Amino acid sequence: MRVRNSAGVAAIAVGVVAATALGAPQAGASTSRPAASSRVMTTGLDDPFGLANLPNGGFVVAENKSGQVTYVSPSGAQRVLVSGAPGVAGVAYGGGKVYSVIGGPDETGRPSGGRFGSSRVLRTDLKTGRTTVIANLLRYELRHNPDGQKQFVKGKPVDSLSNPFSMTMTPRGLLIADGGANDVLKVNPRSGRISTFFVPHTVTNVPACRGKGANANPGTKGCDPVPTGVTLAKGSVWVSTLGAEAPRAGRVYKLNPRNGHVRRVWGSFTAPTGVAVGRDGSIYVSQVFYNAPQGAPPPGFNPASVGRIIRVSHGHVSTARVTMPVGLKLVNGGLYSTSWSVASFLGIAHAGRIVRVERSQFH
Repeated sequence: MRVRNSAGVAAIAVGVVAATALGAPQAGASTSRPAASSRVMTTGLDDPFGLANLPNGGFVVAENKSGQVTYVSPSGAQRVLVSGAPGVAGVAYGGGKVYSVIGGPDETGRPSGGRFGSSRVLRTDLKTGRTTVIANLLRYELRHNPDGQKQFVKGKPVDSLSNPFSMTMTPRGLLIADGGANDVLKVNPRSGRISTFFVPHTVTNVPACRGKGANANPGTKGCDPVPTGVTLAKGSVWVSTLGAEAPRAGRVYKLNPRNGHVRRVWGSFTAPTGVAVGRDGSIYVSQVFYNAPQGAPPPGFNPASVGRIIRVSHGHVSTARVTMPVGLKLVNGGLYSTSWSVASFLGIAHAGRIVRVERSQFH
């Protein structure tokens, strides 16, 4: 993976370094409120990234900063299911098990994942509470290199080799968007066997990805796709790609769930992260750093203004203000999102939330 402001998955695999440009508020500073019509489901999370729903109406959420996978009941009460997994990024649920995936090393090369290790897939039994490692995505990348990009120069990694960011459960297994490897991998939830599901092309058809503006590994033209979101909806798999943060280089792919073949592509997004799709075909895309200043923030800049969710519905585009959203989930027609998902990079602890985003917020 090559991205502007490359900083590894500890930086959300999408250049979280830009967040430091907002300036860190003093400890205990107000985190403001989400948009007035958003309904807050729970608070006090530490950089919530991935989000998955359970049959009882609750959620599980990956807290990237604290390294916890947390169950949130329908009333908003929290219970930690997994701890000691710093860098955990994506979550999924199926058959009484919670699955989570840990991102790659941080910008210093220090491994994430604590006792579990970087780029690992975990399975947690909700009855016993036991958590086991079932797959090693970095090892698969080193052996197979699905995107074919150069991995090493003079014995050193060119950039992030594996940086898994999101996951979803399907009838055919877990699907994991690996931003560092530039692919979507399928993992058998029982055996842990890994296979390649989808490899998006580098982006070459926008100005920012041509010539010196290109952002990929040596020998590769264009901008890395960097998959960041994956979901199953309406009989298809949907994948959002960051496009190395280059303007208009982000994509949403609609894929055949059996073989990963492309059915349709939506383009011209800028740095999309999560993706969700409604029963009516509406596409929702989160942009965690929308409106973030590229340099020093102006006086009085409010970090609550960073981030939004885009809705594409039958050709009509509208947006809703949600602060720093990452994970998206549609449940019974309601859209749920993580918010303040990168607040720790602003020096704000325990600011993360899960919110319900109302249709009236989109304009």
